[in-house]
Amino acid sequence: MNQTELAHRLFPAIERLPEDVLSSYPARKLKEGAMVTRFGPSPTGFLTIGGIYATLISERLAHQSGGVFYLRIEDTDTKREVEGSIGDFLQALSYCGIDPDEGPTASGVETGEYGPYKQTERASLYHVFIKDLIARGLAYPCFCDADELQQIRDKQQAAKLNPGYYGEWAIHRHLTPEQVESELATGKPFVIRLKSPGSPDRRIKYTDLIKGEIEMPENDQDIVILKSDGIPTYHFAHAVDDCLMGTTHVIRGDDWLASIPVHLQLFDILGFRRPEYGHLAPLMKMDGTSKRKFSKRKDPDAAARYYQQEGYPGTSVKEYLMTLINSNYEEWRMSQPEAPYSEFRVDMNKMNVSGALFDSNKLIDISKVVIARLSADEVFEHTAAWAAAYDSELEATLLADRKYATAVFQIGRAVEKPRKDIAKWSNVKDLYGYFFDDWFNKSAAAGCDALPAAMPSELAKQIVREFALTLDFQDDRDSWFGKVKAIGEQLGFAKDAKTFKKNPEQYPGHIGDVAMILRVALTGRTMTLDLYDMMQVMGEARVRNRLKQFIG
Repeated sequence: MNQTELAHRLFPAIERLPEDVLSSYPARKLKEGAMVTRFGPSPTGFLTIGGIYATLISERLAHQSGGVFYLRIEDTDTKREVEGSIGDFLQALSYCGIDPDEGPTASGVETGEYGPYKQTERASLYHVFIKDLIARGLAYPCFCDADELQQIRDKQQAAKLNPGYYGEWAIHRHLTPEQVESELATGKPFVIRLKSPGSPDRRIKYTDLIKGEIEMPENDQDIVILKSDGIPTYHFAHAVDDCLMGTTHVIRGDDWLASIPVHLQLFDILGFRRPEYGHLAPLMKMDGTSKRKFSKRKDPDAAARYYQQEGYPGTSVKEYLMTLINSNYEEWRMSQPEAPYSEFRVDMNKMNVSGALFDSNKLIDISKVVIARLSADEVFEHTAAWAAAYDSELEATLLADRKYATAVFQIGRAVEKPRKDIAKWSNVKDLYGYFFDDWFNKSAAAGCDALPAAMPSELAKQIVREFALTLDFQDDRDSWFGKVKAIGEQLGFAKDAKTFKKNPEQYPGHIGDVAMILRVALTGRTMTLDLYDMMQVMGEARVRNRLKQFIG
C-alpha cells in the first residue's frame, strides 16, 4: 500500500481533487486594492464589545476599499458550542449597524456565493485537501489516546523539553501504510496530523498590519488538522476557507499571535496565498487606579448586548469605537458633525498598538451628542422600541399618548444647540417621568422634601398660591416671567442672585428661588427642563392640578 492508496483507504467517499474544489470557488472580481475581510466568531458564548471593535475595523477596511466583508461561523469546536450564540452574534451586528455582505442571516437564509458559511457544513471540502496531504506524505493518522499523549508530556516535562507532538515524540509520524492499516483494523479512533516541515532552529518573519515587523520561532509541531469526529480543527479549516472565500486581510485579537507560525505554515504547505494579518491589543478598562482587560466572567459591560440592554443607540457605540480605532476620528467628526461615519477612512498605521482604554464616561458624552441630533419623533421611536424589549411600563406610558410624549422630547431640541441630557434610552424614565401623572403622583409627596432646608414650606405654598392666581396660559414668556418676578418682589425676594449675595440676611432668597419653588411644585424636582416650555407642554389642566396638590 502506498500513500495514495492509504489516502483513499481513509477517505473512500472523497473523489474530488483540490483543483476541483478551487475551480468551484473562483476568484472574486474586485478592483485592485479591494480588501476581503471577515468576522469569524465561534458560537461558544456571547459576543464581546472587543469583538464588535475588531469587527468594525474589518467592515470598514473592506467597504472603504470597495471590497467585501462577510460573516463565517467557525463552529468546529462542537463540544463547547452554546445554543443561541449565532443569534446573539447576528443581533449584536444588527444593533451596531454592521452589515456583512455575505453569510448567515437572521432569517436563516445565507447570502453570498462562497458558502456554506458554517464550517461544520463544509467538512467534505476540508476532507479533499486533507486526503491530498496524506497522498503527498504531508499528513498522517495518529492513534494516540489521551493517556499516551499525557505520558509523552510527562516525559518531556521531566526532561525539561518543550511539550507537544513533534520530532521523536511524534510516535506515529513514520508509520508505514501497512502499519497504519494494522492500527485501523483494531478499530482504534484516530486523528489526522500535519507532518510539519518546521524546525525549532529556524525563525519566521512577517509584517503585521498593526504591530509591524515580527519574528517568531518556526512551527515544528505536528498539529491535529482533523479530529476523530471528522471535523477539522480551526487552524486547518480557516486556512482552507480563507483561500476559497478570497480573504485578503484578517483582523483579530493578539491572543492569536502565537498561532501565526502554524497558520503561515499551513498556507504554504497547501499552496495558498497567505492573507495579511493584523493583531489588535485587547480593549482595556479602568479598575480603580489601574488598567486591565475586560473579563467575560466578571464584567457585565464586556458583553456587546449589555450596551443594547442599557439603551445606548448602536450608532453611539459605533461612533465611540471609531474614536478608539483611530484617534484622529474625533477631530474629523468635529469638523464634519453631520457626515456619515463611513466617510472617514480608517488607517491601520494609526491604530493603538498597546490596547485602547474603553472609557464609559466618554461613551456617555458621545451618546448624548448622537441623541441630541435626533428629532423628537426619532427619540420617541427609539425609546419605544427599546422599552418594548426592556421596560413594558415605559412602553405603555409612551404609547398611551404619543403626541404628548413627542412634545416632551421636543423641548429644547429645535434650537441651534439642542440639549444633551439623554445618553441612553434607559435614562428617559428618570429624566422625564415627572411629565406623566402616574409617575409624578407616586413621587408627589417628595415635592416638599425637594425644597432647600432654609425655605419654609408655608412661604413656598404662598408663592404657589400667588402664582396660581396670576397664571394665564395666554401669556408669552416675558409676560409670564414678569409675573413671577412680581410675586418675588411682593414677598420680599431679591431681584437677582447678585443682589441677594450682597445682603443675604435681608431676603428669604432671590427670584431664581421663586422659580425653583414653582419647579418643585410642578415636578417634585429642583432641576428640570425650561420651566415655561415645560408648562406649555404639560397643559393648563395638569399644571393647575399640580399647583393645587402642592398647596394641599
